[in-house]
Amino acid sequence: MDKNYIGQINLLAKRIFLVFAIYQLCRILFYLANNDHFQNVAVVDTFLGGMLFDLSAIGFINLFFILLHLVPGNFKYDKHYQKGLKILFFSVNLLFIATNLVDLEYYKFTGRRSSFGLITANGMENEIGGLIGSFLTEFWYLPIGFILGALVFWKLLAAAGVRPLVKPDAKSIAMQTGMLLLALGVGLLMARGGFGKKPVRIVDAVNYSSLGNSALVLNTPFSILKSVGKKETLVDPHFFADADLGQIFDPVVQMNASESANGKNVVVIIPESFGDENLKRGCTPFLDSLITQSYYFKNGFANGKVSIDAVPSILSGIPSLMNSPVISSGYSLNKVNGLPKILKNAGYSTSFFHGAFNGSQNFDQYCKVAGFDQYFGKNEYDGPESFDGKWGIFDEEFMQYHCKKIGTFKEPFFTSIFTISSHNPYTIPKKHEGKFPKGKTRIQESIAYTDYALRQFFESAQKTKWYSNTLFVITADHTSAEPTEEKYTTAIGKFHIPVLFFDPSNKSLKGVDTRNFQQVDIMPSIIDYLDVPTKMITFGKSYNSDKDFAVYYLDNIYHYVDGDFYMAFDGQKAVGLYNYKKDELLKNNLLATETVKATAMERFIKAYIQSFNKRMINNELAKI
Repeated sequence: MDKNYIGQINLLAKRIFLVFAIYQLCRILFYLANNDHFQNVAVVDTFLGGMLFDLSAIGFINLFFILLHLVPGNFKYDKHYQKGLKILFFSVNLLFIATNLVDLEYYKFTGRRSSFGLITANGMENEIGGLIGSFLTEFWYLPIGFILGALVFWKLLAAAGVRPLVKPDAKSIAMQTGMLLLALGVGLLMARGGFGKKPVRIVDAVNYSSLGNSALVLNTPFSILKSVGKKETLVDPHFFADADLGQIFDPVVQMNASESANGKNVVVIIPESFGDENLKRGCTPFLDSLITQSYYFKNGFANGKVSIDAVPSILSGIPSLMNSPVISSGYSLNKVNGLPKILKNAGYSTSFFHGAFNGSQNFDQYCKVAGFDQYFGKNEYDGPESFDGKWGIFDEEFMQYHCKKIGTFKEPFFTSIFTISSHNPYTIPKKHEGKFPKGKTRIQESIAYTDYALRQFFESAQKTKWYSNTLFVITADHTSAEPTEEKYTTAIGKFHIPVLFFDPSNKSLKGVDTRNFQQVDIMPSIIDYLDVPTKMITFGKSYNSDKDFAVYYLDNIYHYVDGDFYMAFDGQKAVGLYNYKKDELLKNNLLATETVKATAMERFIKAYIQSFNKRMINNELAKI
């Protein structure tokens, strides 16, 4: 065979191997940057499994380059062609490698490898410019490392060497064509992840890692490629016949009020990133104190890992049991009958406040679908100049604005506010710099500032006529990015948030409830507390219920807590069972020993998933 052609084969092989080596380095850096988020890592299995996903991404990205390197013909030996090919190979592969570097830090906030949604930044169009600048400033070492890495990549990228050209004959062209087809076949085999019946998928990463560590197996280019142009589509798993499904789990809940509705106002406050890991550590003195005067759910759980998951969970009783947030998914316009509509039908005025840019997180769209009367964002804010330079209005001023606006609402009212200041980059007003404890993690100073803003809000609210006739519900949207203890790195700890109900006129609504309580339980609990007779769809349960479960989803795993037990379910079968109250770090898998409990829990989670998927698919979230 022509030595020039053999040289092209060697050149391509060297370049592919270099990219493969860089992916391995990226995985090592990813682990080092996020090792406190992972437990019980089986290093050999994880890295061997990771190679499969690396080869898949590399094969898919470089199919075109296999063609450009090995297509028959002497034209490809031209120095300008070779130079252009090297630049193109370098640029395309470097772009995808860069996404791996982004996830060195971004993973801390999402708990999963980034998908195409990171690039589109749906619902964050106004903030993205400022946030990119903030990201580059705060994580300055990433762009510097990227530039240095790019220079090394270019330096190591093999260059073409061309011998005296040989005029190709029919035999040579046939052999080169055969080598091209063989190479393309190898590339396609890499891209699909081997000889399996189906191409390798994101969900398959759970087969190569211990529980909660699939992000180590995956790489970001693979996750992006698998999500480009795709709207997540749920499938009815048909675990049970319709007649049996409702006997195992039925989301239709009937609230039979013993008396007429009490007409209490409702204020739901959602402080950004106020996970359990930040409480009682000197940063939240006000909230810590308020907990002692409230009905507090010690084992509270978020139904998602990002803000956009929290709002429909808290206010509509709908968890996000898929990789796309409900608000930005293909099911975002499904009819819902959450707190805004239920309470509006009961005579309440309804409103939602979010201090960020209007449209942020698609909350304004959600408010329309959910049935809120009014939405108040940065555009509506009327008060002292207090733009934080990135997200929107600082919490102190926006919460005072909220309190002032409440005074103009007709009672009874239902209003909710979502704070923003304890979000990366954790900016606090200059007038308060040095006032709050720094804490052990980057977020805790801003947590302390938001706690201060909460105190100011309640001090203002106490002076109003509506305060004594109001139920306050406070819960975080999700946990923060940096765990303070090892227990917050588990599938339990990553979702552990405070939930408290406070009614200044009801001294009996006080105490600590140790049952499992999740964000989707808030809606039915509020309706129950208000004595509003209602028949509703909710994937949660009231605080008066004797049920003791929570269900959430992350990284292709359904997480189900029932009593003292936690189960990880991959969509088809249970992959882990733990007594999380005795085994806080989830090290002792009980699937093989607690078979009765495992069977019962697996039956419930299957019914829960089937009910959720069916109602989402058929737009039946409001159908009783």
